[in-house]
Amino acid sequence: MLSRFLRKPATRAYYAQFASRPDYSLWKWLHGYVYGRWPQLYISLGTGRHPLARIFRPLTSLLRKKSAPIKRSTPGRRAFADGYHGKVLRLEHARKLVTINRDLDLGDLEQVIPYAAAREIVLQHPEHILALDCPCRASRPNPCRPVGVCLIVGEPFAGFIAEHHPDKTRWITQDEAQEILKAEHQRGHVHHAFFKDVMLGRFYAICNCCSCCCGAMQAHRGGTPMLASSGYVCKMEKDFCVECGQCAKLCQFQAIHAGKDGWMVNEPDCLGCGVCVAACPQNALTLDRAPHRGDPLDILEIMARRAASGANKDE
Repeated sequence: MLSRFLRKPATRAYYAQFASRPDYSLWKWLHGYVYGRWPQLYISLGTGRHPLARIFRPLTSLLRKKSAPIKRSTPGRRAFADGYHGKVLRLEHARKLVTINRDLDLGDLEQVIPYAAAREIVLQHPEHILALDCPCRASRPNPCRPVGVCLIVGEPFAGFIAEHHPDKTRWITQDEAQEILKAEHQRGHVHHAFFKDVMLGRFYAICNCCSCCCGAMQAHRGGTPMLASSGYVCKMEKDFCVECGQCAKLCQFQAIHAGKDGWMVNEPDCLGCGVCVAACPQNALTLDRAPHRGDPLDILEIMARRAASGANKDE
């Protein structure tokens, strides 16, 4: 039966990497296959937007249990979020992720990705970048535009998805990827590096998300902690603020509100994307490091720290 799924070369390459892992299971592979093969259907069912969601919900629950028997990393955290989550990125950090020019294996990133699983960055052929029609936007009747803004980075993911979705994908250069990120940032959308247990437990995509379409952002707002902070938090300089409300209109996390003393940032709700900072006409907003919110996913800084650590061990 398995041979029927492995007729295409990129699919075989994906399976070969999966089968070589010590945590391999057929359930996990099938879950990953379904997720990559039919992402729009997967998202539609998972968010309840598809008419068949009620029928398939028991099946998706079973797949989650079979493929991700993960202990909760903190009290109250749901196991599902441990296996599928996004890390908020500042624009400059997202751009660095699509400009790596060599294979990379960073292994466990506990300080950066605060979940119990799916927190590795293993880039193979990082210059292989695919622009995919966003499954969240495409599953909505009136999505935000443009749709083709999800970036699948590296192998075996880019090849696998391109193989099965030639009508919904296009190969792009690293420069084109940067242009997509910049344009989405200007539209007020948030960059997330996504990690998933059944995508080999690692980073595979940068999504450019809006709260009106993104299933992960809506789940996070509904109490499933699927998104990790960028490691920064927005600060407001009251003396510069003219109370235009532009920042609040653009905040995808609804972290900026009007209070008795004017506009204010509710820091626990802020995930440090920086969209509001770029849009403020008075430069009244800044992004400040917030160590209690974890380390940023600054790939070059992480690589430098790892290199320095290795050099110190050799001395």
